[in-house]
Amino acid sequence: MKFPFLRRALCAALGGATLFAFASPALAQDAAWPTKPIRVIVTFPPGGSADAIVRAIAPRVSEKLGQPLVIENRPGAGGNIGLTAVAKAEPDGHTVGLGAAGALSANVSLYPQMPYDPIKDFKPVSLVAVIPFVFVGHPSVGVRTQAELIALAKRDPSKLTIGHGGNGTAMHLTASLFDQMAGTKIVQVAYRGSGPAAVDALAGQIPLAVTDLPAALPHIRAGKLQAFSVTSDKRVPALPDVPTVAEAGLPGYESVGWFGIVAPAATPDAVVTKLNAALADALNDPATQATIRGLGVEPAPSTPKAFGDYIKSETTKWAKVIRTAGIKLE
Repeated sequence: MKFPFLRRALCAALGGATLFAFASPALAQDAAWPTKPIRVIVTFPPGGSADAIVRAIAPRVSEKLGQPLVIENRPGAGGNIGLTAVAKAEPDGHTVGLGAAGALSANVSLYPQMPYDPIKDFKPVSLVAVIPFVFVGHPSVGVRTQAELIALAKRDPSKLTIGHGGNGTAMHLTASLFDQMAGTKIVQVAYRGSGPAAVDALAGQIPLAVTDLPAALPHIRAGKLQAFSVTSDKRVPALPDVPTVAEAGLPGYESVGWFGIVAPAATPDAVVTKLNAALADALNDPATQATIRGLGVEPAPSTPKAFGDYIKSETTKWAKVIRTAGIKLE
């Protein structure tokens, strides 16, 4: 051929066409997603807050995406069982998981071995909701403020014990962070959930408890439990007169339970973006928000990047608390 530049141009054109031929089915597949029902693996049993949150957002997300959300409950091992299934799932966007603070941040410091890496094995989609906790006490404790509680704990450490929702739970870590920042050593008692801890505090079997709002709110309003502080960085609407832990004397304190949606690591970005938009639409819907807040939970939509950054910061934060407290799980 006398004109080599024509040959190069022809090859480049054919190469581009070949590349387009290979790339186009994948691009088309991403654009068409979802093409079948979306399985949502929930790392908690049916009937709990996590399960209720997914069921609250499912109708609007399904309507937005044109496919139903199929909820599959896989509890156990602090959420590790369910998220392991998510990490190993086909990364086509048709399997995602609802994980919590423990399984996505604290567990790497609690368990000697983990079946997945929360940072490397998942693609963050969105934070979904946060759960503030509340420090409460039986009226017989004889103090009414957090400052008085800390003073009593330092003056007479043997007098106080605090119940929480179980070893390694967010409430356990919440109590440990309080001890570390307040300079106290309140003896902790693990219960099987925040409900039993609140019940024993209500009965005076244990002087203090850290619980989620639904477990304690009716008893606080009835004057049967004294609320000292809430653990979020802002006051909660259900208890407007109760200060945050930070406001009540421990600046910088913040500890909440949280739930978020993650997908297998190789899930296409276009799919994650589309799912994130559907979740944001549901979580910003006033009716859906009212349902979620009725559970004692605050809707908290986010971008994928913001959620990824949050997972990393929470992992670092709780690693330090767990190491200092010497907490380990098998």
